[in-house]
Amino acid sequence: MTGEPNTRLCDLFRLAGWSKGELARLVNRQAAAMGHPQLATDTSRVRRWIDMGETPRDPVPRVLAALFTERLGRVVTIEDLGFVRSGRAGKRKDAQGSDTNPDGLPWAPERTAAVLTEFTGMDLMLNRRGLVGAGAALAAGSALSSAMHDWLHTDPALAKNAPHFENALHADSVGFDRYEAAPIGSQEIEALERSVEVFRAWDAARGGGLQRKAVVGQLNEVGGMLAYRHPDHLQRRLWGVAANLAVLAGWMSHDVGLEPTAQKYFVIAAHAAREGGDRPRAGEALSRAARQMVHLGRPDDALDLMKLAKTGSGEQTLPRTRAMLHTIEAWAQASMGRGQAMRRTLGEAEDLFVSDKGDVPPPSWMQMFDEADLHGMEALAYRTLAEHDPSAANIAQNHARQALQLREGGRQRSKIFDYISLASACFIADDPEQADRYARLALISIGETSSHRTWDRLREMYRLTGQYSGYARIEDLRQEIQQALPTGPSKKARSTDI
Repeated sequence: MTGEPNTRLCDLFRLAGWSKGELARLVNRQAAAMGHPQLATDTSRVRRWIDMGETPRDPVPRVLAALFTERLGRVVTIEDLGFVRSGRAGKRKDAQGSDTNPDGLPWAPERTAAVLTEFTGMDLMLNRRGLVGAGAALAAGSALSSAMHDWLHTDPALAKNAPHFENALHADSVGFDRYEAAPIGSQEIEALERSVEVFRAWDAARGGGLQRKAVVGQLNEVGGMLAYRHPDHLQRRLWGVAANLAVLAGWMSHDVGLEPTAQKYFVIAAHAAREGGDRPRAGEALSRAARQMVHLGRPDDALDLMKLAKTGSGEQTLPRTRAMLHTIEAWAQASMGRGQAMRRTLGEAEDLFVSDKGDVPPPSWMQMFDEADLHGMEALAYRTLAEHDPSAANIAQNHARQALQLREGGRQRSKIFDYISLASACFIADDPEQADRYARLALISIGETSSHRTWDRLREMYRLTGQYSGYARIEDLRQEIQQALPTGPSKKARSTDI
């Protein structure tokens, strides 16, 4: 007991709208359903949790996490409640979870699979019940990078043995089905690795909305598998599958506007990759969180994350991967109007890309970043800079056209982004006829994806059409864009929603 209020629990308690007596009754009822009928919580005990910082014993934190998750319609973890998990190595300096390290990062090795399984389980529970909630805030990029810097820069050490069954990893589940850990072999892992490729291709073609639940469910299963002691070489591959699925779950969540959920998955992915000894993958996962920040208008946070992603990836990072990281950094710089820095960073990205001789096969998660993607990111960076320096618009057009020429089949969402970048750059360059042409090409296929990010980019383009509203064709285009966009406020404007 700290003697001070648990501010995180207090804030969630206010959002839930319960009385202390009502919460006590709900805890007792939920605990009994979990097989703990002996638990008896009363109003005074709830008051001590909230007002005095008392940490209840198991299973109460897990019961509370489930209750708040269902009530608020978003994933609420034990850390979100301001409680320290039992069995965590080391001491948490701020049990209430200060803003400088909201999730007590980094997690101890034995906690990563537990956090992964709990979070995916809660996410699936919300999916099943059709809940949609709000109220979670994104952690600042500086908070994440400061918390994880030393951890990511040290050599990863894979535990010789997975956790024992009697530890907290295997405590009674709350809000999701219990997974019985069992040994698996190389064939099962190969099947999981192939499933990742299928999900990745589907996401690139159609966006994150249609397959997100399937990816989260698969990740939940892998979390259970990680609880079993496998030989080191299999355990490393399983951690790799977990990292790939967590990145996909995060990217799909970001793609449909579930921003705090996406950020949590990116952090889970970074932990899983490092547990598997793959620092470049951990850095790439953090770069996804940086891209998310730029999209949400927080480029300073993105640059904090990119500094960690680049330095923490390790010397074994391939040149093409480093090129990809540079393009994200350049986009953040462009968002802040730093044209000289952006051009220098993109030049470095181009040099790194061509220096990759291909003598080392790229990891599976880098196969989507090809020459088309390089030009697509350069187009996006220059188009973003054009908001501050209109002379960049023509360069943006050139890169967007090259990206479109190089795009292979199955990359529908990327093509839409290229068309939107190209049309936006044409509007900025005072070429409404060409802008209208490319905007309509984007509109033709935008309805075939479930990507909210395409809608956000389309809204940005719609803003640029305002100065040409007197043109008949542009007026028709504006009406078509309005019809294509969903009703209601932009997900980008509601970046705290889950």
